[in-house]
Amino acid sequence: MKKHIITLITVVFIGTSCSANPIITNTNLSLSDKKATPETIALYHKLHQLTQKGYMFGHQDDLAYGVNWKYEDGRSDIKEVVGDYPAVYGWDIAGLEKDDVNNIDGVPFEKMKQYIKEANARGGISTISWHFDNPATGKNAWDNTPNSLKTVLPGGENHQKFTTWLDKAAHFFLSLKDKKGKNIPILFRPYHELTGGWFWWGKGNCTPEEFKSLWKFTFDYLQKKGVHNLIYIYNTSSFSSEQDFLTNYPGDHYADILSFDAYQNNDDKQGGKFIEEVQSQLKIINEIGIKQHKLIAIAEAGYEAIPDPKWWTGTLSRAIGDYKISYVLLWRNHGWQEKEQKMHYYAPYSGQISEKDFIEYYKLDKTLFEKDINKK
Repeated sequence: MKKHIITLITVVFIGTSCSANPIITNTNLSLSDKKATPETIALYHKLHQLTQKGYMFGHQDDLAYGVNWKYEDGRSDIKEVVGDYPAVYGWDIAGLEKDDVNNIDGVPFEKMKQYIKEANARGGISTISWHFDNPATGKNAWDNTPNSLKTVLPGGENHQKFTTWLDKAAHFFLSLKDKKGKNIPILFRPYHELTGGWFWWGKGNCTPEEFKSLWKFTFDYLQKKGVHNLIYIYNTSSFSSEQDFLTNYPGDHYADILSFDAYQNNDDKQGGKFIEEVQSQLKIINEIGIKQHKLIAIAEAGYEAIPDPKWWTGTLSRAIGDYKISYVLLWRNHGWQEKEQKMHYYAPYSGQISEKDFIEYYKLDKTLFEKDINKK
């Protein structure tokens, strides 16, 4: 059963802190931004400590909308099922580069800021990705015209345009402040799913050296702009070896968390292939993480519409197994998609077929939701 008694939580945290001294030393060495704010360093330490208890559950756009609702203060599909919010909230800032009012999924940026601040005040953690447009063609992120990335590197024809995009991102990150005026720490996951070829920064559309140059430039540029509240996440899609995972890796001084994305497909109804693949990939990045003193995570996961009533305890929990990951984030609960004529969601809502199993998943000691990571 979950341990929600405040005194017990306090004891657990004190015990974890005492036993985790070597881990805390390592975080000081491996946090890539050497000018990171005290709050960002504290969050990084906390992430390390929490892996001794279990792994955090996250959900994309959780506070903004769910199945059959949108922009209702305090509402969450997850909270309606288990009475608790996710520990991690996922957001995307695509659209920011074009000065759009709303992001790629229609969420107003002002509301996104509000949700990030509300979650932070409760002790929740936010992670941000960026499906930004192809700067070479003006088309969306999925326009994988070869060599587009090359044009944004220093000396490239779109370099100046790209730096203005980074300026807008920097302004956004620095606008995220708590009630004391301190910058809210963010888990930043740029250039995600880089081993796939579907994005303009992905495999086959640039060389590994070009990708590393872009990553390092982004990292250095944001810091020059005074952004020191980011924890950087290196993220791939599927991979089959350590070499495959690290081909585009910019180096230990430029990344803090190693992660990959994994989805179960409809041709794998029993989940066997999903479990096998996730276990195989966790084995690889766990070994890398131990060697290089990095946290590991599953930055996106899910099974669309969750048709398996026992998916949470029977498939996802088994796929993660005993690996000490920082978090797993389920994709968004959009609901009905008119264009595709199907339901598009990845977390249960009240009445959904896997709801009861999700409650059992929530009760597991190793699954951490917002109340579990909140020391108050």
